[in-house]
Amino acid sequence: MKFKDFVYERPNYEQVSYEINSLIQKLEKEEKWDNAKNIISNINSIRNRVNTMLNIANVRYTINTEDKFYEKEKEFADEIDPLFEELNTNFYKVLITSKHKEKIIKEYGEKIIKAAEFALKGFSNEVIEDMQLENKLSSEYQKLIASAKILFNGEYRTLSELTPFTLSKDRQVRKEALESKYNFYVENEDELDRMFHQLVIVRDRIAKKLGYNNFIELGYIRMERFDYDESMVKKFRDQVKKYIVPINNKLYNRQAKRLGLNNLSYYDEKFEFISGNPTPKGNEQWIINNGIKMYSELSPDTKEFFSFMVENELMDLVSKKGKASGGYCTNFPDYKAPFIFSNFNGTAGDVDVLTHEAGHAFQSYKSNWIEMPECSNPTYESCEIHSMSMEFFTWPWMNLFFEEDTDKYKYYHLGSALKFIPYGITVDEFQHYIYKNPHITPKERKEAWRRIEKKYLPHKNYSECDFLERGNWWLQQLHIFLYPFYYIDYTLAQICALQFWKRDRENHKETWNDYLNLCSIGGTKTFLDLVKYANLKSPFDENCIQDIINDIDKYLSEIDDSKF
Repeated sequence: MKFKDFVYERPNYEQVSYEINSLIQKLEKEEKWDNAKNIISNINSIRNRVNTMLNIANVRYTINTEDKFYEKEKEFADEIDPLFEELNTNFYKVLITSKHKEKIIKEYGEKIIKAAEFALKGFSNEVIEDMQLENKLSSEYQKLIASAKILFNGEYRTLSELTPFTLSKDRQVRKEALESKYNFYVENEDELDRMFHQLVIVRDRIAKKLGYNNFIELGYIRMERFDYDESMVKKFRDQVKKYIVPINNKLYNRQAKRLGLNNLSYYDEKFEFISGNPTPKGNEQWIINNGIKMYSELSPDTKEFFSFMVENELMDLVSKKGKASGGYCTNFPDYKAPFIFSNFNGTAGDVDVLTHEAGHAFQSYKSNWIEMPECSNPTYESCEIHSMSMEFFTWPWMNLFFEEDTDKYKYYHLGSALKFIPYGITVDEFQHYIYKNPHITPKERKEAWRRIEKKYLPHKNYSECDFLERGNWWLQQLHIFLYPFYYIDYTLAQICALQFWKRDRENHKETWNDYLNLCSIGGTKTFLDLVKYANLKSPFDENCIQDIINDIDKYLSEIDDSKF
């Protein structure tokens, strides 16, 4: 069934609540495991139906934030989500105390019990109203960013549509495009400050109502960080500073030299080559057609998966007015179907979406046999291994998209993967600071951002942009608003993906099988157990970063980037 034909029906909370609570009561009393298993299956069926409906509404809303019907459904979802979470906690309480607990673990894996325990630590009906406010503020941010209509070169453009101009070969165009972009943020700076301040305060209040010292403790619980803690994350950040920041400084110096500049300005940073950044050589349909060829040749599994996505129109890829920013993958459990959302804009990012978000979708497709929602989807840092690794597994087909610029793209792509990591830990350290100090002023938050940014991204040069020099870059990072603490995940996953890149060059068949196995077990294991299952090293291991970085540094150093 095509996505446009998926039927949406607003979930009836009273009916769902009655059905689930009735089944929970039966489960609590059931003596026989086979009967208990059937009850759990029925509960999962109802939960998956609700998730399917809410995900359909969210996709249709983000495709067009000006659609009044789905705007109302998004508001409904924001209000009702904490109430459904309350139902889930009723279910979790029974799972944890069940006389069938050992059989539940054997059937669904140990992670379901850990997820249930964490969920109970992260919720109480005392915080429902606060959670509703948190959702409302997050949606306000999303709507404000989607509303951007920026006049540039005689046309009104969305933030995504402005991106190609920020990568123009003409330095003045790049500068003017980014000035136009940041003027939008300057005009809305007070409103963004208000939204974020309220988000920080309400999250801090939720954490303290639940008995935590601060939101950091609750944030780790919400992110289901079962097998690592704040101290391990700090050590990881220190390793990045020691081993990756110096190599990135070399890459930025090479970039400045290629561009004939003494120093990179903020509007040069994303522009890599005098001849222009690598771009796909065709439009959306051309990219999809090449994607069909690529995934058909990569493996039988990817061929089946991508044909399913294309035939059922499970992708909305092109930027347009009113569309939410960014890109994501979600899924519809009742249809056993993933969905890819993005904003194509004519840059290399269009191909990255087709590999990155398709990595998420492929994992979802391969593990759709798992009925327990908590076990079908891995935790965030595990999810990002699938997506970031797929970007590298598809390297042999990049010539389809970039033609004569293929070598340029690979240099750009691998270099960008490295350059991203210190930015990712900047976002992470910033959030730790914010939630340790929830009552500081917006000005103090911005000063903290700029201080941390200088530590991990010393190349940043904002001398021509007061907005960024004041520490405002993070206002455009939607994760900080919508998904607190969801960012170190990308850096941990990137280290895992780079291991796959290294191993794939040595033995493709063995490495691909490990990746396929990883995708097929979904979220039945915790992050570090999944890493071990895929025969990867933990990013927290002392020598892990150093081992991979030496290989990447060697690869990049041997490329004559002056020819690009």
